[in-house]
Amino acid sequence: MGHAAVASWTTATADATEALGASFARRLPPLAAGPFVIELRGGLGAGKTTFARGVLRALGVRGPIKSPSYTLLEVYPADSVTALHLDLYRLADPAELEQLALRDYCLPQHLWLIEWPEKGAGHLPAADLALQFDAASHGH
Repeated sequence: MGHAAVASWTTATADATEALGASFARRLPPLAAGPFVIELRGGLGAGKTTFARGVLRALGVRGPIKSPSYTLLEVYPADSVTALHLDLYRLADPAELEQLALRDYCLPQHLWLIEWPEKGAGHLPAADLALQFDAASHGH
């Protein structure tokens, strides 16, 4: 297994974070070889879900995009890809992921966006990219 590249950004607003996600989506590599797995790392309120919403909108997802905080997984069929958004914050045991049949989504033309990936250790595919999000205090 390879190691994921790690990158870090600072954005000033939620709109800027969502725009960053949209920009990122437009630069995704071809997904024909299999799923592309992106870990969204960072604390509560750091912008992971906002970034994911920007990615999903840019991929062509219409309608509501809700955080999978309680369902753990939301699946979004988009124009040319199927996107999975996982939020594992409330996961008590990584073995609980077996109930989600994630193997069914290890396919070409699938994009995985995983918040709190460390909580699913050993039960998730290897990441292709890990993005670090940090909430900053601006002293206002």
